[in-house]
Order: sequence, then structure tokens, then C-alpha cells
Amino acid sequence: MNRCVAGRPFAWTLLTLALLLLWDATGFDLAQARMVGTPMGFPWRGNWFLVQVMHEGARSLSCLIVLALFAGIRWPAGILRRLRMRERAQLAFTVLASVLAVSLIKTTSHTSCPWDLQLFGGVAHYVSHWSWGVQDGGPGGCFPAGHASAAFAYAGGWFAWRRAAPTLARRWLIGALAAGLLLGLVQQMRGAHYMSHTLWTAWICWTVGFAIDAFVHRGAGYARLAGSPKLNES
Repeated sequence: MNRCVAGRPFAWTLLTLALLLLWDATGFDLAQARMVGTPMGFPWRGNWFLVQVMHEGARSLSCLIVLALFAGIRWPAGILRRLRMRERAQLAFTVLASVLAVSLIKTTSHTSCPWDLQLFGGVAHYVSHWSWGVQDGGPGGCFPAGHASAAFAYAGGWFAWRRAAPTLARRWLIGALAAGLLLGLVQQMRGAHYMSHTLWTAWICWTVGFAIDAFVHRGAGYARLAGSPKLNES
């Protein structure tokens, strides 16, 4: 990631928010769903590899990593030794808080998944997730993408790493975003989510990490939201 962009998390947060709103305005979600869905449903929905490996397996792996991060607060190993205890705690709680934030939003969502739409053999009709309070005739609870948060939740870890190891921080962020996008695409192939659900999950997880970092470092001049101190490699 470009140093200039990465060094200005507040500006990056606003820019990605603007791009997300632009995506929502295009109406591409439904068009993308039609690319992989049929009137009989989504052929990849029950695919063994996508369900057992990319869904269940990825979720289990993410849970194990979270447990390792929390254990690493007290007993750091490997690259975690490069972080102070406060930063190790920030990293672990950022991941957990990101997953919880996405889950909380899902519980209030009336948006149903693509595989629930009448267009694809379900019972619901398409309603934008911005149509708050409007029922679509389906089960709802599909926005944002919960499964993608199993990877995107780690994106906020960039804030914990960026002071101690900027290069590692960028690699960590790129890895989390790439894994989250992959998991999101898998769910889109299965008909479980729209692209916007995946993108909003990434933004929510990043923003949670930003907020936690602002709280942790609130006494270190963090009021300068438009920029950050020059980073030196450790």
C-alpha cells in the first residue's frame, strides 16, 4: 500500500466510504448475482469445497488465530514479540470487536441473501440494504457479510503494527484484505451475499480498528486525524 495513503487513515476511511456509496448507487449487486445465479438457484451453493473448506474451514481457522492472539498478549511468540503488550492487546481486541460489530449489524438487517430472492427460486424480492425498516419478504439478516469478517477483522491490525513494523503492517493489511475478498467472492458464488455486503464488511472492520487505535493512543496527539507521524522501520 502506498505510504502516503497508509499514513493518512482518516482520509483513507473517508475515501473508501465515498467509493462504497458510489458502488451502492450503481445497482451492480443484482447484476453480479445474476451472473452466477439461475431461476433454480445458485449451482455452487452446496459445493463441498466452498462449504467445507472455504466456509467452515476458514471460519475455524480464524477462530484459532483469534485465540492465539489473545494468548499472545501474555505469552507472545514469533512476530508478536515485536509488539508491546498494549499493542498485542490492541491487535487481539480489534479482531474480536470487528467480528462483533459486523454480527451486531446483521441482527438488525432486514436484507435477505441473494439465494432468498424470487429471481433465484426463493420468496423474497430485492430491497436495497439502505431501505431501512422495509421488509423484503425473506428471512433478512444478510447484511453485511459475516463470513468475510473472518478475514477482514484482521485488517484493523494494521493500526497495531504500523508503529513497530511498518512493512509488516502493510503486508498484514494486504493479506487480510485479500483473504477477506476471497471469502466474500466464495459467498457470492454460493448466493449468500452481494458484493456490497463484502465491501461494507471490509470498511466496518477497518473503521473499528481505526476507532480502537484512536482510543488507545488518544493521549499521543491523535487528534490530527488527517495524518500520522513519520514511520520508521523497526
